[in-house]
Amino acid sequence: MQDNINYLAPVAEATVAERSEFIWKCYAHVVGAILAFAAVEVYFFQSGIAAAIAEPMLNNWLLVIGGFMLVGWGATHVAHKLESTLAQYAAFALFVVAEALIFAPLLFVADYYAPGAIESAAGVTLLGSVALIATAMITRKDFSFLRGMLVWIGMLALVAIVAAVLFKFELGTWFSVAMIGFAGAAVLYDTSNIMHHYPSDRYVAAAMALFASIALMFWYVLRLFMNRD
Repeated sequence: MQDNINYLAPVAEATVAERSEFIWKCYAHVVGAILAFAAVEVYFFQSGIAAAIAEPMLNNWLLVIGGFMLVGWGATHVAHKLESTLAQYAAFALFVVAEALIFAPLLFVADYYAPGAIESAAGVTLLGSVALIATAMITRKDFSFLRGMLVWIGMLALVAIVAAVLFKFELGTWFSVAMIGFAGAAVLYDTSNIMHHYPSDRYVAAAMALFASIALMFWYVLRLFMNRD
């Protein structure tokens, strides 16, 4: 999720051909990031890195959740400030690796204690994201009005995570359900921004924002499947 980008002419004012090219570039980069994320995770598991970092990160689980949210917001914010396309690619690559590191302990635990949860969560996340993206594209509605709600809910979620760390209580199933809804709204918002507000030279940053929202949804869908099992 990221602020509307208005300092350059938005792609909505471009020709139909330019707008279509921009949108497809964004989605191609999102797919590429997902495949790269999966490849990095496979390397982490096969090399033993996932097992090595799982225990120390699991001892600070709620801090990892907070860090996951902050990394997503911070990385997409940085990407929007970078004018060079090469620099945007570098930020995107670092973000994918950072996400893979943060996800590694969760995936390690899911693979060990809840066989099949990863595949199920990935399928649900994929179907949900495709449905939300299709909704935004078919309706062509500008969902920028969601920004204020997303900012406040995101802040409240961070407060809840900090409170859980300080006062030693668990954030249960309903928190995961609420965060899945939050991530779904972020996917709608990001897709709307791609169609209406991004300038044509920011397709990498746009893809990065959408990937961050999809990753957030996958995180909490997976936690929901793990809690069920």
